[in-house]
Amino acid sequence: MANSIARGLLLPGAVLLGMATALLQLWWEHAHGGILRHHLLNDPSLPAISNAWGIVVLPLLGAVAGWGLTRRSKARTGVVAPALAGFVGALCAGIALSVAFVTGGETVATQVMVGILAASVVFPAYRAEYLFGFVLGMTFVFGPVLPALVATVPMLISLVSRQVLWRAVMWLVRRPRAGAAR
Repeated sequence: MANSIARGLLLPGAVLLGMATALLQLWWEHAHGGILRHHLLNDPSLPAISNAWGIVVLPLLGAVAGWGLTRRSKARTGVVAPALAGFVGALCAGIALSVAFVTGGETVATQVMVGILAASVVFPAYRAEYLFGFVLGMTFVFGPVLPALVATVPMLISLVSRQVLWRAVMWLVRRPRAGAAR
């Protein structure tokens, strides 16, 4: 009973978290000089993306993360706690990257990004809850769209490593040896 109630709260809770974060950010920016825009690759000759897109992007990411986790939790037990841990880990990684960038620690920001890329080989960072956490962690510095674009790199690394490389390694390990059967 409690499990089904918790599952039922995942999707609306994630959407509400995304909406609340977007509204809080937009309110803050509006009260402090206007809603910011960020140029792609920090190049003024490239298009700028308004942080107002957060009102669409963050609840949508929350909905996708909540829906995916709800679906997985119906199919298997024990998936919510690791998914929440992944969300919190990605949130912390996004915050660390944002703080390093804001404080001018380019070396630290590079090290955090390398750590994220390395972790994406081991952890299922291709899942929506990782993306949602990472984007939430970076939203107040970069808005929601640019972090979502940046996150595609570790997500692709994670997807290929987890769905192709790890499976190939496990197949090789489990494969019966021709000489062992004799």
